[in-house]
Amino acid sequence: MKTKPKLFTLSGSTRKNSSNEKLLRAIASEYANEISFENFDLESLPYFSAGLNPDEMPVSVITFLSEIRAADAVLICSPEYVFSLPGILKNALEWTVSETVFSFKPFAFIILSASGIKAFESLDLIMSTLLQEEIPTELKLLISGGQGKFDENGRFTDLKTEAAVFKLINTLTISLKKNLR
Repeated sequence: MKTKPKLFTLSGSTRKNSSNEKLLRAIASEYANEISFENFDLESLPYFSAGLNPDEMPVSVITFLSEIRAADAVLICSPEYVFSLPGILKNALEWTVSETVFSFKPFAFIILSASGIKAFESLDLIMSTLLQEEIPTELKLLISGGQGKFDENGRFTDLKTEAAVFKLINTLTISLKKNLR
């Protein structure tokens, strides 16, 4: 039996049962037969420290980087906090700056927040830098007004949002499968 491609996911929200967590669960549920999902808990990472030698790297950071390397693609879902990315997500991305863990790896992101425009622009810039290439428009999505997009069980209540999310994931899946050849 062929193993399913692995999608590494990150939620920029630390709030339990947040809209971003619900979104990741909805995606994982819809694509469970096609893709293996690996979510990482960003709260396990210490504050970024640029001066560390490789042998001083915290175990959680080594695990984080290894899991990204082992993935076939990466998806980030995040809210916007005070017109920017949540600090916990920015901290995680800073741990990857001197690494090439995102190189040649299909990548997509979704900003799900009340507004989200500044977080969208910020994550686009940061990830384009880390990937060393522009992120295609069809692999990034801004969903404003996220609170009303899901019911209490995490199911989509907004069909337009559901269609946009699944279009992005379908595009990422195509890119992921091409990359595996």
